[in-house]
Amino acid sequence: MIKKILISQPRPTSEKSPYFDIAENYGVELVFRPFIKVEGLTSKEFRQQKVSIVNHTAVVFTSRHAIDNYFKLCKEMRFEVPEDMKYFCVTEQIALYIQKYVQYRKRKVFFGQTGKIADLVPSMVKHKTERYLIPMSDVHDDSVKTLLDSKKLNHTECVMYRTVSNDFTEEEAKEFDYDLCVFFSPSGINAFQTTFGDTKNDSVRVATFGPSTTRAAHEAGLNVVIEAPSAKYPSMTGALKAYLDTTNP
Repeated sequence: MIKKILISQPRPTSEKSPYFDIAENYGVELVFRPFIKVEGLTSKEFRQQKVSIVNHTAVVFTSRHAIDNYFKLCKEMRFEVPEDMKYFCVTEQIALYIQKYVQYRKRKVFFGQTGKIADLVPSMVKHKTERYLIPMSDVHDDSVKTLLDSKKLNHTECVMYRTVSNDFTEEEAKEFDYDLCVFFSPSGINAFQTTFGDTKNDSVRVATFGPSTTRAAHEAGLNVVIEAPSAKYPSMTGALKAYLDTTNP
């Protein structure tokens, strides 16, 4: 029987989230508590990359964190973002978030449907003369650079923010009483291990999202009972429901 689940993500902003249906339908308590947090680079740290924001005519945003830290750094560096700056976002939801900083209706904003940068490339190719800036996390691979190079686009990748562990406090560790923990990144697994070592490996069941997270959990010796996404359950909430059908009938 599962009674209490730790979800290592921020609490959903919409009350229509499937997580709240799960809590009600299966009688479980859900606690949302991220294991990692994002912090932006300072303007001094950013300058060490020798990237000039001024020299770019378009920005590619892959997350809200990228938007927050782009505008934060522009403000710190006293760079007034031109009104004709173009924005390319991997989803409409991320594109709409730009309204936090600029008047959306006056801007040239483009967005994809899948959340993958490959879906944006056709729009970027249509604007081939732009000089694209790609704000990124400190943890990234070269796939974006390789893709844009292959299309002969003028682009610059730069780090604007980093992920750091959001470790448990002593009090949180002492009161830890979860039956199941849900992880979405290897960083979350590492943060969990930093606090508990292998002391929870036998008593806590684990759900993982994504192959790298699953691999990290197995390597840590955790008891993985849910692996998502899968062909049958593409979302974590779908996989979680299926598992609770067997434990909380």
